[in-house]
Amino acid sequence: MPSGRTHDRITLWTLPLVGAGSLLATNSSSLTLVLCGGYLFGGLMFGPDLDVRSVQFKRWGWFRWIWLPYRGSMKHRSPLSHSPITGTFLRIVYLLSWLALLSLLLLGLMNQIWQLGWTWGDIAGVMGRSLSQHRNDWLSLVLGVELGALSHYGADWSTSTWKRVQTKGWKAAFPSSPKRKRSPPRRKKRPNRNI
Repeated sequence: MPSGRTHDRITLWTLPLVGAGSLLATNSSSLTLVLCGGYLFGGLMFGPDLDVRSVQFKRWGWFRWIWLPYRGSMKHRSPLSHSPITGTFLRIVYLLSWLALLSLLLLGLMNQIWQLGWTWGDIAGVMGRSLSQHRNDWLSLVLGVELGALSHYGADWSTSTWKRVQTKGWKAAFPSSPKRKRSPPRRKKRPNRNI
């Protein structure tokens, strides 16, 4: 598999292509900026290698402890961590769970110290309005994160395929479905005529 540095180079070298494609598709510089930010975050810090002690894991610095339960529950290169959409979705849900817990604790503490009078309904209302008013920005961010992870999957897949081609030839690049072994034909029981 490519090293962490190689994955980083791929992310950085393809960023201009992602930005140009986004600008052509959306004709919006702000959505392109959000998508490119998500792409960098997804490729450099939020990729599928958070399930091992990787460059991405180390970049979290003081907060890398957040990913220890994730690492313990995921087998490296499993479909839950290294598959398009599913892997990114699970990492987003996992990170949002930590952020929600931290936010609840922080807001509860702020409410107690400064007597702000905020209710959880007020906070949920603000978050709901933000999600609905900035829906395109949030979608661009999530798409950028997914594209950043896809650059990782693509590099892993192409490297694995190339190694198979080198050892087994070009047929290995296009694996066919496994052939089933035929079971031997059943013999019909003959009636015993000696009786």
